[in-house]
Amino acid sequence: MNFHKPSLLLALAASQLFAAETLFSNYAYKVFPGSSEGKLYVYSIGDVACGMTEVTLKSTTHGVTVDKSEQTSIGDSLSAMQSGILSSTWAEHRRIPSVKAEGLGFILPMYGVDKNGYYLDPLGIFSVRNIERIVETPLDPPAYEDELDSAMTYAPTGLSFDSSSMELWIARGTAGLTRYDISNGPNDPEVTNYILNKKNSKLEKLGDDYAYKASRNPSIHDVAVHPQTHDIWLATEKGLWVKHNDELKTVKHLDTTKRVTGIWMGGEPLQIIVEVSKPDDEGTNGTLWRSTDSKNFKKVDFLDTTGKVQKNNVFADLNYTVTDIAFLGKKAFIGVTSTSGSDNESGYLVLDSTGIRAWETDEDDGSQWLNGFARGVTDREDVTITSITTFPLTSKIEGLAVSTSGNGISVSADSGATWTSILNRARLGDNLGSVRMVPSVIFEGNGIDRRSVVAYKVSKASKITIEVFSYDMRKVRTIVKDAPREADKSRSTFASEDFWDGKDDYGRPCTMGIYYVRVKDNHGNVGWGKVMTMGGR
Repeated sequence: MNFHKPSLLLALAASQLFAAETLFSNYAYKVFPGSSEGKLYVYSIGDVACGMTEVTLKSTTHGVTVDKSEQTSIGDSLSAMQSGILSSTWAEHRRIPSVKAEGLGFILPMYGVDKNGYYLDPLGIFSVRNIERIVETPLDPPAYEDELDSAMTYAPTGLSFDSSSMELWIARGTAGLTRYDISNGPNDPEVTNYILNKKNSKLEKLGDDYAYKASRNPSIHDVAVHPQTHDIWLATEKGLWVKHNDELKTVKHLDTTKRVTGIWMGGEPLQIIVEVSKPDDEGTNGTLWRSTDSKNFKKVDFLDTTGKVQKNNVFADLNYTVTDIAFLGKKAFIGVTSTSGSDNESGYLVLDSTGIRAWETDEDDGSQWLNGFARGVTDREDVTITSITTFPLTSKIEGLAVSTSGNGISVSADSGATWTSILNRARLGDNLGSVRMVPSVIFEGNGIDRRSVVAYKVSKASKITIEVFSYDMRKVRTIVKDAPREADKSRSTFASEDFWDGKDDYGRPCTMGIYYVRVKDNHGNVGWGKVMTMGGR
């Protein structure tokens, strides 16, 4: 993707063009709970449009469907995502922080365009009050900006809100920590900036005449407010620190020898997860640590399918860095991406009370911990999972959702057992009025990634039969027969079943050529699609 600044006219045209679509773009970089039950906010960005979408979902017996979606653009010169999110070797720059703040809505970072046309100029924060109102809140750069290597060293990389004191805390790297106090109301904030002085263990007010020194003032990468004690926890360049009243101390096991890049709190019972990470020649060398008593931290274990703890540091070996963490009861769903090479392998790890257990042993006797395409999280393999969240899907179901760079979002109503992909596809006609194959060409190969999804829409619950015919109308494959499918305003496709992999009913690759796909329902409707396969090896 090209993350250069689009022109204003193109952005406005694209905003109108996409108004009836599900998302602004299938390049979604942040998903988080919407304004009420069954809703999700999605931030997505394309070549000519970017903005926020609130998607309203409903759970059915066959997955999750879109009921409606509403959108607003955030303009052509601002972004909630910085341009290096998929390439930076710094762990703290590989994610988009967000938090819900009472009176302010949902908070996201705000970037402007630098002199080279990239979103690499940190300007402040966005407040998503509702889908029709997004407020831009500038934050001043530090007075010593000219002494820093780049503006990105003071980008907002951590957000937390203390509902007891009505204070929003913003971790800003070399600019330290910003307190955004709205105890007098969201329209009358008091903004105070602090810098960590590790030599005297204090948070000092950051004025225009402050004598900043990198050796004395470590960057603050993340911040979290403890939900029970309301202590302020800081993930910094030099260890993990806790502010209790006016006292500031480092945390045992994660003292000032560690570069702590992220901190997350949640779950029942409460657990605290931190990431220790630094760049190296291979990508990012990181470790996950966890505490269940808010005092003692232990390195997170990786277990094989038999429960045997791995001696090596799997997190570092695979060059993972955390993109997001979602807590669901006693489990934590940890979104990760690899920072080595150009592969950008991504997905999520499931952490329970024992550690992160492998879900499969592959043919090379290697353990598979990562949940991604192979586990049905997305219906395409060549995409990066960029964030993960939990949200109230219904009064009884806590949903799980991921955003992806290239495949929209995916939603699960059963704690990750099955997933429904929600994309910004071309418009489909009701009752099989149009059938599209995505992609329209199946390339040579036998892997499950070499497939084309059959996209269609029905206006009422139906039983669907999908068949594939050769150019001379000889039937070569029955994909599904009388399969139940629900009505949907976007598409009724069940992506984990409604696809063709270029093979016939006997599992043999079909010869290269054009094939026709017929979709029938039990109400007399028939639709046709067309796809080309390049043949088997």
